[in-house]
Amino acid sequence: MVTTEPDATALMTAAVEGGTFSLRRARKGDLPQILGLLADDQLGAIRESADDPEPYEKAFDAIDADPAHLLVVGELNGDVVATFQLSYLPGLSRKGSWRAQVEAVRVSGKLRGQGVGALMIQWAIGRARERGCSLVQLTTDKSRIAAHRFYERLGFVASHEGMKLTL
Repeated sequence: MVTTEPDATALMTAAVEGGTFSLRRARKGDLPQILGLLADDQLGAIRESADDPEPYEKAFDAIDADPAHLLVVGELNGDVVATFQLSYLPGLSRKGSWRAQVEAVRVSGKLRGQGVGALMIQWAIGRARERGCSLVQLTTDKSRIAAHRFYERLGFVASHEGMKLTL
């Protein structure tokens, strides 16, 4: 069951096993919890480090200041347990249509498999439709097989081969 919370900060709330799950815009004070979520998997443990918070704080400020980007946290009974970034991208292809890009989706290990990630992605898809986007896109590392199955269950198709160049 998804409802709109009277609290103006909640973007969405839902009853889940264990309590009430809600999405809200991330605040800078959430960074330690967000970084913990980013580091809580096989790839993040290698890539992320809260030893120097300055680059994360700068990135947060840039995301927060740009209306084309939204950093979201998910809370369960008031504790930050999930996060993702939703960005809106204009493009010339597809008849000049807009895309929504979903990035850095993370759910606390203790909640994976309980529907929290699906609630987040479904909410993001709804926002993309409201913004007039014709496509929701995301990338997921080839080694994240469980994530691939998760996105496929939600209707995503592995239609492209992504490439990255680390600078």
